[in-house]
Amino acid sequence: MTLSPQDACKMNREVCEMAPIVPVLVVNDVTRARPLAEALVAGGLPALEVTLRTPAALDAIKAMSEVPGGIVGAGTLVTPQDVKNAKAAGAKFGVSPGATDALIKACEDEELPLLAGAVTASEVMRMLEKGYDLLKFFPAGTSGGAPAIKAIGGPLPQVTFCPTGGVSLSNAMDYLSLPNVICAGGSWVAPGKLVDEGKWDEIETLAREASQLGK
Repeated sequence: MTLSPQDACKMNREVCEMAPIVPVLVVNDVTRARPLAEALVAGGLPALEVTLRTPAALDAIKAMSEVPGGIVGAGTLVTPQDVKNAKAAGAKFGVSPGATDALIKACEDEELPLLAGAVTASEVMRMLEKGYDLLKFFPAGTSGGAPAIKAIGGPLPQVTFCPTGGVSLSNAMDYLSLPNVICAGGSWVAPGKLVDEGKWDEIETLAREASQLGK
């Protein structure tokens, strides 16, 4: 059994529709993972992306997967082994900065819905040709931002994006107001300093503020 691109996009669309912001998380200490997830979910952000940038990332995914009401995915997927490790850790979706044939195949084989990165018209068309019409726009801030996504929507209106990279509270609505943006990824809802200090109430407050964007 393999996961079709259409089913992968359908599953990811359901995740993206849960809240306007998907927290992009860098977890250095696994003991912080569960309370961090609990704070974000309590604040109204149930879809969580744990980036595979630290040694604690896979254990963090395992810990966060046990939090009721949350759905945890793995970010920074680069290799097929990343995909296997993420799926084994309990990730329900995968996010990559770009896309390669090997990575796409690995996600389909492991039945891990892939949200692949694309920023140029050619990259978007290549993924659309493969059956993927929901993509990550990364890095958004240095790739033209909201105006670029709006422009791509002219000739390619059938593609929907989740912009990540440079998205903040101050500019999130520039993206979320676009018809071809379903949600956005942001790290500001879980600043490293607040995570290190265990200030879960403050993180919950940031999450609640983000969850109300666009409403």
